[in-house]
Amino acid sequence: MPNAVVTGATGGIGRAIGAVFTNAGFRVIGLDCREGVDLPYEVIPFDVCDFAEADACEETRARIEEVTKGCLDVLVNNAAVQIKSPIEAVTSADWAVTLQTNLLAPFWATRRLLPLLRSARGSVVNIASIHALATKPGFTLYSTSKGALVSLTRALALELAPEVRVNAVLPAATDTAMLRAGLEGSENLLEALGEYHPLGRIAQPEEVARVALFLASSESTFVTGAELRVDGGIGARLHDPEVAR
Repeated sequence: MPNAVVTGATGGIGRAIGAVFTNAGFRVIGLDCREGVDLPYEVIPFDVCDFAEADACEETRARIEEVTKGCLDVLVNNAAVQIKSPIEAVTSADWAVTLQTNLLAPFWATRRLLPLLRSARGSVVNIASIHALATKPGFTLYSTSKGALVSLTRALALELAPEVRVNAVLPAATDTAMLRAGLEGSENLLEALGEYHPLGRIAQPEEVARVALFLASSESTFVTGAELRVDGGIGARLHDPEVAR
């Protein structure tokens, strides 16, 4: 049975990734600060920022090695934070937590688990964002971190080839509890957001998860260093209020 580690495994996209990989026959090990409830896979309580320190992550790394028997087929770096703020209000703490979680944690997770990935000739899938390519006011922290994650994806793909493939998924707005909470009381904005996408809706978490599965599977064995947009076409769209479509 192939093995997959999924960070941020109790969130909306993380849960979908865990479920889709489980249904595809993977043994999934989830990592998350939050406890997982009624999930079909093991979730280890762990802050992904702790991958930066060898001692802080040793117990978790050892548990992963034990479960996978030294062969990790897939690492999905999904855990992320999103702080929306005008630049005048951004603090050094905001920068620190954003970069540590969205950029440095994927690097260090890959670094710490690299022997297991190499043993399996495995794959790393980084969940980036359409904000890496196109963003809007208030998202300077998030878009910068996700843009850097896409750059990191390309760099690691070259450095780890041919033993390990590394790719990125770039979702647009996705129907998660976090997104809905941010729009609470303004449900009309959710509908308008969906209508702005050329496909006329936002993504479902499972649609992002299935792309991650594709990049981790034997169906994509000649794909590495790729940035695959799952954005309903919004990344190709200019904003022009006078033209409907």
